Amino acid sequence: MSSISVAAVLLGVATLVLVVVSLRLARSRRQQARRARELAQAAQAADARALAAEARTRSAEARVQAAQAQGGEFREELDHLVSRRLPALALNLISDHHPVPGPLHAEGAAAPGATAGDGPRDAADGAAAATDPFAPVLDLFRTTVLKERRRIDAAARAALRGASQDMQALSYRLQTEIDALQHEFSAPRSLTRRLLAADHLNEQNLRLIQKAAIVCGAWPGHVRKDTYAAEVVTGASSRLRGFDRVKISSRMHASNIAIVGRAAEPVAVAVAELMANALEHSRDDLLVDVSLIQTENGSVCVTVDDAGKGMTGEAVARGKRLVSGADQQNVMLTELGDPPSQGFAAIGRLVADYGFHVSIDNPSPYGGVRAVLSIPPNLLTSIDEEAEPLSAMAPLPAVPPQVPKRPAPTAPAAPSAPAPVPTAAAVAPELPQRRRREPARAVEAEAAAPTTRDLDPERVRDTWSQFEEGLASGRAHNDPEETL
Repeated sequence: MSSISVAAVLLGVATLVLVVVSLRLARSRRQQARRARELAQAAQAADARALAAEARTRSAEARVQAAQAQGGEFREELDHLVSRRLPALALNLISDHHPVPGPLHAEGAAAPGATAGDGPRDAADGAAAATDPFAPVLDLFRTTVLKERRRIDAAARAALRGASQDMQALSYRLQTEIDALQHEFSAPRSLTRRLLAADHLNEQNLRLIQKAAIVCGAWPGHVRKDTYAAEVVTGASSRLRGFDRVKISSRMHASNIAIVGRAAEPVAVAVAELMANALEHSRDDLLVDVSLIQTENGSVCVTVDDAGKGMTGEAVARGKRLVSGADQQNVMLTELGDPPSQGFAAIGRLVADYGFHVSIDNPSPYGGVRAVLSIPPNLLTSIDEEAEPLSAMAPLPAVPPQVPKRPAPTAPAAPSAPAPVPTAAAVAPELPQRRRREPARAVEAEAAAPTTRDLDPERVRDTWSQFEEGLASGRAHNDPEETL
């Protein structure tokens, strides 16, 4: 019994051990399976992380390449901006002939680090900035350059204005001295001619100085009293070198029309510049036709017609802008050329200050340019011709057209003899005959033709001889040193 009990116990113990070992083995297998699954999941996660890291690496490399390409485009755009676009913009601010090149790349090269929120808020500005990222730089450059140019131009105007006013004052003093010497009848004839030539040269010099001073913002520098319009135009032509090529005619019906004193000198300066422009742009053997016209609305127009080559469309547009007087604050000396053409700019300042009008956009009948200066009624007045007669050098007003008078009908004379008996030839109808009619213009010309006084050559010769003898005797009694 004891041996069987021991064997049973041993068998039970062995069975228990086997059961425990089996349980542990199963548990170990389950743990290994779980660990295997965890390792597989970890491996899959590692593979996924590796793939993600590889994708991030490729993305980073693509971004680096894109950034390098973008940086290269930006450097090219920046070099293009500095070397080409900004200098072209500076020239474009002087003249529209110089175009400003656009960006190298149509889509534009965005600045590194720039975001979409850095652009302008306005839709148009946003569209411009999308195509040109340097548009704000160009705008800032334009504003800075214009501000600096205006500052430099203002300083140059101030310096030129002061120098011009001083030279103008000295020229007026010189003109007074020359005028006093011209009235010295004791001077030799050759010296008188030289004085007249010096006076004319001083007038030309004074016109140039006066023009420069007006462009720089000064007033004309000369005060007149109320002056006949014809005298103003004639005096303006005497300031020019080719005054003998200027033909002045008057179509005003009244000769006492004058320009008020405050506007007489400005109108003279403007008319002189228009005449000078016509003389300069036409040949030396061509005349410049100047006419004074009185309009129905009370104004007086001065037309200047030349026979030159005319003006180009761009020159006409630029001249219209200058003579209009509307944008004088933005007209700078650097825009007037080298050397500066100051005539139209001076006219524009006078137009803006005194209120008359100038147009240069019409062609003349001779193929050149027609310039018209219109003087409104508020700048016109009248002068008593008996108290202050018109100058002999001024053109006479036009003679108004006269209607030819019809001859008065006369009574038929009584027949002295009986009428003859008509024959067959006389009874036959006569053929129509063409009769020449005298044109009405010829009748008007004969009616309006002024009557001239016949001069006696002998009497004229005697009068001039007496004048020469009296002048020579007066010179003989004077001291030669005082004469010179």
